[in-house]
Amino acid sequence: MSVQGKAKEAAGYVKEEMNEHGKSAESQRKAQEGRDLRNEGRVEDGKPPKTTKPGTGH
Repeated sequence: MSVQGKAKEAAGYVKEEMNEHGKSAESQRKAQEGRDLRNEGRVEDGKPPKTTKPGTGH
């Protein structure tokens, strides 16, 4: 596992968690950005990307 991949996954996780429960379009957009960053880190580390909608807990 790369340090950069782990950092991206962690930063994406935090961004997603901070915004996933917001009802506004802006919150949902930021949650998706976090999910995308998280997936980018996961792919770099050879893990499959998360495919569920942000905020579903999976």
